[in-house]
Amino acid sequence: MKRMVSVVMTAMLITLPVTSAFAETNLVTVKERAQVLASKLLSVSGASGVQYAIMDKGSIVLSDNAGVKDKASKAPITKDTMFGIGSISKMHVSAATMILADANKIDIDKPLTTYIKDFKMADERYKKITPRMLMNHASGLYGSHFPNSTLLDDNDTKLHDELLIKLQSEHLNANPGEFSVYCNDGFGLLEIMIERVSGMSYTEFLAKYVSTPLNLSSTKTPLDQFDRERLAKTYFPTMDQALPIENVNAIGAGGLYSTAEDVTKFAEILMGNRTDVLSKQSAEAMQSPEYKKGVWVSEKTNTFNYGLGWDTVSLPPFDDYGITALFKGGDTERYHGSLVTIPKYNISIAVLSSGGASLFNLTFASSVLLEYLKDQGHIKEILPEKTFKPSLKVNMPSELLSYAGLYGTRDSTINIEIKNGEIDLPEQLGGVIPSQKYVYTGDGQFKSKDGSATVSFDKQTNGKTYVKLNAYTNYPGLGQFMMVIYLYQKLDSNPLDHTTKKVWENRNGKSYYAVDEKITSAYYLATPMISKKISVDMDQGYANGTKIVNENQAVNAVQIPIIAGANVFDLNFYKEGHTEYLKIDGFSYIDEDAIQPIYEGNDSFCIIPSNGQARWYKIDEKSANRVMNVKTPVNGGFAVYDKNGMSVNLSKVTNNHSVVLPEGGMIVFGGKAGDVFKIELKNK
Repeated sequence: MKRMVSVVMTAMLITLPVTSAFAETNLVTVKERAQVLASKLLSVSGASGVQYAIMDKGSIVLSDNAGVKDKASKAPITKDTMFGIGSISKMHVSAATMILADANKIDIDKPLTTYIKDFKMADERYKKITPRMLMNHASGLYGSHFPNSTLLDDNDTKLHDELLIKLQSEHLNANPGEFSVYCNDGFGLLEIMIERVSGMSYTEFLAKYVSTPLNLSSTKTPLDQFDRERLAKTYFPTMDQALPIENVNAIGAGGLYSTAEDVTKFAEILMGNRTDVLSKQSAEAMQSPEYKKGVWVSEKTNTFNYGLGWDTVSLPPFDDYGITALFKGGDTERYHGSLVTIPKYNISIAVLSSGGASLFNLTFASSVLLEYLKDQGHIKEILPEKTFKPSLKVNMPSELLSYAGLYGTRDSTINIEIKNGEIDLPEQLGGVIPSQKYVYTGDGQFKSKDGSATVSFDKQTNGKTYVKLNAYTNYPGLGQFMMVIYLYQKLDSNPLDHTTKKVWENRNGKSYYAVDEKITSAYYLATPMISKKISVDMDQGYANGTKIVNENQAVNAVQIPIIAGANVFDLNFYKEGHTEYLKIDGFSYIDEDAIQPIYEGNDSFCIIPSNGQARWYKIDEKSANRVMNVKTPVNGGFAVYDKNGMSVNLSKVTNNHSVVLPEGGMIVFGGKAGDVFKIELKNK
């Protein structure tokens, strides 16, 4: 999963012995270089603090940090400071699965239904899903059930407890084993499988069979008891104070807390060095190129070439040195991490941060690791970063014009035109690749002006055509990052009849707001995180990248989304009385047209209905710029947003129950069924 975290239990970190190399001059060079890069990482990524460690042949040889643990006190990060490690947690649940396989408790190639008897879906193909397919992302599941996954100071297991129920009414995106698409739900199912087979909670299993033998005293889940003050503080751009503790309650997919040193200790079993915990055979099986078994980009090395749990089993730029490096990244809402291991030399590096992104951490980790490999004599020199020549446009074969047309990705469609050998594409990966023009340079390739990004059309063995991106990105002073991914999938036109078209025209541009999300959710920090804006392509018959099939339903049309965590979905609309709702992944969103303005009188009440759903209100001209005071029940809370959807007050964060209402904004109240909020409005 894209964002995930989990924690537990007080303990002092026991430092592994330091090798003699640490005292040598050459390693001091690595230490100094790492500090320079760490400072650059903070400035480039916006992280408040970063922690990193290198382990070489079972000994910590470098352990350091930069930035602060707490902005208010300016308390420094130490080696004992804990962070959420996000999807690096997938390596733990994958290792736990292989530990059960070593003990002959499971066979990773037998159907999952062998071990989870009540696992069912509304798609008969689910019976073919195996534990291996969960670990290599090839199960065919849609992706992730994100609602209520990331809660503030709340370790409610609702997400875990309801996963099997949610899946019962869902279909698959593809045949199991056909190809690998990043899928958090698969690791939630592995967590449940481990519990069913072992007869203990996943938290207990992890502690007994992984953390205890490896002495991972700082690796915890949200269900553990431990000193939460050890966690690095997290922040949101519009708020000055630190956020409450972030709990990612999808533990198997991304819910662990740890330290960089603990993560490198754990990596010992992934490299086959702790056969008392995990057999070497299983460790090597996890490193196998699973991505080759299905449809995927053909490059040998890439940031996303899946193994069992691993994001890639052939990480660039290490292949340029004849070295096989493995990588797993992790991102929660506020925590980020990267783990890189080199089994050949028994070396691993872990980089954890509060703020930033795992790809920044990966770039840092790769740069520092290359410095270390050079100083240890494993490589002779560090090769210069890839450079590119400005693109030279050449005449394009006319047959390439057939690739023009409608394409889709998660949440959107695009009409790709090829004019005069040029293609215009919007920004990609959240702006990492800017909006730009690509010109034809020969060999079926279109390149960006500076030559660093290449776009081509790839017709795969499944009969689908994809837009492939091969791109290098430079973070000045930090390093270079490379990935090859599919951006878009070619779609067929889907003409709508008049009645269906009219219904969807009325939805176009509307926003629907989540009503099932707990008020402790971190997603309430901004309305785009808990709302869905409907964008309809009337001419082609698609909405948010889904194919419209009737007046109230649109189904996923894109099988290979572009990035980790970008799960696909169906759109299902229904009515309760005169109010329209949107259902995605079993969770409901209310039509903005059904949301009423907050009562403009001096005193009013908001009552959470019997179904426990959140209550939304608009801020109109009658209530704007007035002071709202709220008497909140024990379990309740509220959020107020400006017209841009950014939170100006989230009571569960600020503990502030008085706020000036911004014009054009929104208010949401959440709590338990029957909770009553007493609201007072007065002039400033």
